[in-house]
Formats: sequence, structure tokens, C-alpha cells
Amino acid sequence: MVATPIGNLEDITLRALRILREVDAIACEDTRHTRKLLDRHGISKPLVSYHEHNEQARADELLRELEAGKNIALVSDAGTPLIADPGYRLVAQARARGVSVSPIPGASALVGALSASGLPTDSFYFGGFLPAKKTQRRKTLEEMKGYPATLVFYEAPHRILEALGDIAEVLGPRRVTLGRELTKIHEEFLVGDASELLDSLANRPSLKGEITLMISKGDASAVDPMPMEAAFDKLLAAGVPRMEAMKTVARERGLSKREVYQKLNER
Repeated sequence: MVATPIGNLEDITLRALRILREVDAIACEDTRHTRKLLDRHGISKPLVSYHEHNEQARADELLRELEAGKNIALVSDAGTPLIADPGYRLVAQARARGVSVSPIPGASALVGALSASGLPTDSFYFGGFLPAKKTQRRKTLEEMKGYPATLVFYEAPHRILEALGDIAEVLGPRRVTLGRELTKIHEEFLVGDASELLDSLANRPSLKGEITLMISKGDASAVDPMPMEAAFDKLLAAGVPRMEAMKTVARERGLSKREVYQKLNER
């Protein structure tokens, strides 16, 4: 498992370069992308595509090569393999069949962003990419509302504004650090609460580059322990109309009105 640069091509270890020169083949997500890195360092090796769409079939093929005595390096397009990238099946099956697996550590957007975030790093939770759909994204954030750890997510630039809006509504005014284009020419870090960052980014004509979102830890005592049904009944008792009460319960828990409706009707 060979870590490769997340942007700056100089961010690769001497050991990683040696391993890439010594192996029989290199499995990678995009052969064209990896070829650029190898060309930069004067390395010529056979490349095999290995990505989420062919992971299972290609894993079987690679395992046969490994069991035949071949040495294969697995790299992702950027950073450390398997961190929000394909490779789990191959590693799990290799270990199950007695094939040696070794990590060659190096660059990682997760660790790099955290180290420069200014947020506590004694405990953190990495959630990969936030769900693309709003309802599921809000539900995920709601479930993590009381986590006593810094929350870390990857996000795509075309979804970042929606994500920040949901973070502001679900998690409130917590400190957020946004890292973009890490190690590249246009690297930047933005710090503030989610609403402030949303206002800042919304005024830009365009937004590009991979993004790492880091959110300050929550307070477990701040999460409402009241069951959904009890919260709904409490609102009704206070004179809140049924549909408005349903919307409120859904919003507070990051759920859709349909999910709340179904749950309440099961009583």
C-alpha cells in the first residue's frame, strides 16, 4: 500500500520511490494519472487499473499474481490507499490467503488538513465523503451531533455550499476549518463557523479543488435525549399544529418528514 502525493509531486518518501522501482507491477485507479508521477521520478513499470468499478474482478486477478510470487504496489490517485478509496477487498482477501501486506506511509489529506486546522486532534472522527443527498447528509450530521471529537469529512466543490448550510442548521455555530487544494499552488484554509464560510464561498464566481471539512467537537450533553414520539407529543400539547410539529421533529433530527410520519404512524 504505497502512499503518493496529494498535490505536490515532491511529497513522496524515498522508500515509496524505491518500492515503486522494485515491484513487478503497480495497481492504480487511473493509469494516466499515475504515469505522470512515475515519469516525474523516472520510473517505468507495468500499470494495472484498479478502481471501484472493477475492484472485485481485478482483486482476484491480482491475488493470483501475488500467490505466484509477484510483488505488486497499490496506489490511489492521491494520498494513502484505502482512505476513502478502493482497496479494502484486495487487502482483506490477501490477508485471508496468507499474502503479506505492508503499508508504505506518506501523504494523506486527512492528516495533513488536521495538522494545520487549529482544531483539537487528540480525538477525531473521519466520515469519508458526506452523503450527496440532503436528507441523508442531515441525518448523518444529526447522528454525530454529540460526538466528543473533531469531525472530518471530504467534500466535493459542487456540494460544499449545501453541506455548509446543513452543518450550520444541524450542528449550530461550531468552529469549522475548511482546507482546499492542499499542497497545491492555490492551497487555502478558511476558518469560522459554517454560516460565515458559506457566506464567504457563496460570493465566489467558482470553486474548484478537493475539500477537507473539519468541525469542532460537540457536547454530548447538548443532544436532546427525548425520543421522537415524546418530542412530537410535547409539541402537540403546546398547541403546535400537527404538520408543523412533524416538520420541527424532522428538522431537529436531520430526517425527512416522510421518515417521521412513518415512524409516528407505527405507534
